[in-house]
Amino acid sequence: MKESDDRLHDAISFEAQGAEMSSVSDVEQSEEPKHPGWLRLADVLKLPIPGLEDALFFPSFETQTSNIYVMPGTYLTIVDPGNDYTAFMELFPVRAKPEEVRKIVLTHGHFDHAMGALEFLRTYRDALAGGRPELILHEGGPAQIKETAKEYGSSVTEVRGGEILELSGVPWEVIYTPGHTIDGISLYHAPTKTVFSGDMVLQNAVAGPDPKAGGRLDQYLFGLKALLSKDIETVLPGHGPVVSPGGRKVIEETYESVMMKILGVEKPIPWIQGAMALAQKGLLEEAVFCCDKEMARSPEDTKSLELKAVCLNDLGRSREALDVLEKLQLLRSADDSFVHVGKGYALLGLGQYDESIKCFDAALRIRPDLNEALVYKGMALHLAGKHDEAMEIEPFRTEFMGRFKEELLRNRKPNPNKSEAQS
Repeated sequence: MKESDDRLHDAISFEAQGAEMSSVSDVEQSEEPKHPGWLRLADVLKLPIPGLEDALFFPSFETQTSNIYVMPGTYLTIVDPGNDYTAFMELFPVRAKPEEVRKIVLTHGHFDHAMGALEFLRTYRDALAGGRPELILHEGGPAQIKETAKEYGSSVTEVRGGEILELSGVPWEVIYTPGHTIDGISLYHAPTKTVFSGDMVLQNAVAGPDPKAGGRLDQYLFGLKALLSKDIETVLPGHGPVVSPGGRKVIEETYESVMMKILGVEKPIPWIQGAMALAQKGLLEEAVFCCDKEMARSPEDTKSLELKAVCLNDLGRSREALDVLEKLQLLRSADDSFVHVGKGYALLGLGQYDESIKCFDAALRIRPDLNEALVYKGMALHLAGKHDEAMEIEPFRTEFMGRFKEELLRNRKPNPNKSEAQS
């Protein structure tokens, strides 16, 4: 038993070194009432979620442990076993049996989410058989947790994102959601529009990046966009209350908060101002998001439409850019060189070279010296196979020859392995 205790202590110490939950610790905690213990998730949500009607929920009342979820079915699956030993004391044997637990999923490796897994393996030795329960976590999760779980006899499955896991007889999609930590994952069930979000999405709080665990704000945006690409109504977070309906709204609020952190602003700013600042940082998808927010308030805001069109073109989303530019053209005069160049560029991206040339010609009739239109027209002619016509356009020829020269210079760099005698 001493050896087992040492292994558990080592893993806890290892995790504690890199588990400064900057975000969760920022959430102000008021004095809490007595812990309610295990609750039926359906009672908490006040509506049944098919397949989760009898799921159990152990809320986190302190920052040192996460919410814990138990999914019933053909067997039991624990999602984020937390760091509160009393949870298992209340769960077994009244509501379930330890041997019914076949799988344990960690949304990330922070001790307040993960240590309950090792506590379970240490305490319920008689329930272990044939590599069960299986521990599932991201491949970038803490190595010592994986090693300790294997020493206790558990099998370990590492995921990357995109896998479909069968949990208690129900398929759940793994979504890679880094940002808070490098090893963050969420579990998504499309039929019920439900996600286990870990610390990626919390209501009324943002779990800041933990640099010691590989957390980064730019990766946070990546993870949140992955969630926003899904149809989500119910969020089962790692801390705080569960959210249903309104799950997407909470994800969007987290997305907005992270963007504000990236811009270094503490108070809300106009959406278009945020969009422009984000575009300057190269965060084009975030700029489009902010433009959409501005246009939800003012659908005919031409500045937002203009910036959105530029961002969409730069993102290669040419068809969407064309739609925005068509709307912008209705709000402006027909003699708008910006609209003509933007439409020409979008058509260029769609491979409609002849149509794009017409747009650039329309822009040049308004501003004959518009360098951008001249260069893009030359590009369209070149791609359409009209090379001689393209080279007659001086700005395009200069641009083309400049790039050609750069390519030649790159190819003619001296080979350091070639001897002077050979040269």
